[in-house]
Amino acid sequence: MLLWFTEYLTQFHSGFNVFQYLTFRIILGVLTSLFISLLVGPSLIRRLNQYQIGQNVRDDGPQSHLSKAGTPTMGGLLILVSIAVSTLCWADLSNRFIAVVLLVTLAFGVIGWVDDYRKVVKQDPKGLPARYKYFWQSIVGLAAAVFLYVSAVSPAETQLIIPFVKDVTINLGWMYVVLSYFVIVGSSNAVNLTDGLDGLAILPTVLVSGALMIFAYTTGHIYFAEYLGIPYIKGVGEVAVFCASIVGAGLGFLWFNTYPAQVFMGDIGALALGAALGIVAVVVRQELVLFIMGGVFVMETFSVILQVGSYKLTGKRIFHMAPLHHHFELKGWPEPRVIVRFWIITVILVLIGLASLKVR
Repeated sequence: MLLWFTEYLTQFHSGFNVFQYLTFRIILGVLTSLFISLLVGPSLIRRLNQYQIGQNVRDDGPQSHLSKAGTPTMGGLLILVSIAVSTLCWADLSNRFIAVVLLVTLAFGVIGWVDDYRKVVKQDPKGLPARYKYFWQSIVGLAAAVFLYVSAVSPAETQLIIPFVKDVTINLGWMYVVLSYFVIVGSSNAVNLTDGLDGLAILPTVLVSGALMIFAYTTGHIYFAEYLGIPYIKGVGEVAVFCASIVGAGLGFLWFNTYPAQVFMGDIGALALGAALGIVAVVVRQELVLFIMGGVFVMETFSVILQVGSYKLTGKRIFHMAPLHHHFELKGWPEPRVIVRFWIITVILVLIGLASLKVR
């Protein structure tokens, strides 16, 4: 909205042309969402405390978590508001990529909100039943995948890019819809599984979003795309503003979520942020790179799959507890050690993912 307003003001002063530069709007996207998070955060936490919207803690989990019972949750609302306002202010709202990434993120946020509401307000420990949660995630994920497929204007938009290999792409056809669906829904649930310790999920989300911002900018820039040997997709560079908004909102939320947390994001934040990473990876055609950069999310997810599979098949558990971060806690690692080491792993994986831009 502010982008259109500043464009109108250019007829009165040429200095407003600076707002048309994507790089400048990326910076504004980070700062705007960060400012909103820091400004609104304290009042939101007070309001959540006032209405006693606190976290329920499992009795069979690490004993150190029992002290977290009652900590305000559903703080993901702060993240979503910051992302939405910043994106609406500085992104080109006529861009179809912006429309789909924002709508998917908000839709998954609504699903997470229903789950949190049933758990915290209605005191239903099961929240939204898994079959209904997965059903609505599937509806949104498939709708986004089909829309992107039918609205594609160039072959590059539906090809699978193989990282670290030059000029090798796979024409997916309708398999694009299947792949996109699994990336969106899988990423959403992976981040949700990781969100179990103070700040554990949010900083890796920020780091991966920052890297995807670079991918979006270079993929949407015809000269950079040609230089780096990646397919050029017209208009996708605008998604960098959306990624920048995630970075700012995530850093702002981390201010309150760092150990010991003043607020938790809840499913409203975790499901939405995971879906945001997935849909952005789809539109910039970097699904495989997301798998690399989001390695912490992947490890957490596979630890749950392996744990459940092993117990059902053999009656034995592989880990002390799943997801993986609880395993290390039960081994005696202090919570901050687990968090920071997972952050370090994410930094390394993100750098490997970014290296795929040049190593081909």
